[in-house]
Amino acid sequence: QVQLVDTGGGLVQAGDSLRLSCTASGRTFSVSAMGWFRQAPGKEREFVSAITWSGGVTYYGDSVKGRFTVSRDNAKNAMYLQMHSLKVEDTAIYYCAASDRRLIGDWPYATAGFYNFWGQGTQVTVSS
Repeated sequence: QVQLVDTGGGLVQAGDSLRLSCTASGRTFSVSAMGWFRQAPGKEREFVSAITWSGGVTYYGDSVKGRFTVSRDNAKNAMYLQMHSLKVEDTAIYYCAASDRRLIGDWPYATAGFYNFWGQGTQVTVSS
């Protein structure tokens, strides 16, 4: 099992920046990839970003490309999401996720079901 704790959410104004953190514990050696998803009230869970654990290859959802940057620190078993130029529509609960499944070819990095471990979520609210 892998336990995830995501932190760093808060209330900011449009145009501000915010950095989310996700710390993993447990069987972290089994993690192949980690990701960020978000869910706004009344909406489905949306893919935000993902990163492969060994090679650090990154992926982004179209709505955050150019504004958000995902990174990881293997030594600290941590993943980060640096968010810039925040918009009101970025308001959501942000969840970090991890997968211990093998990454083969075009692996489904944007599919929530590929990730089998989830953090508790951290609220990000962007005011206008």
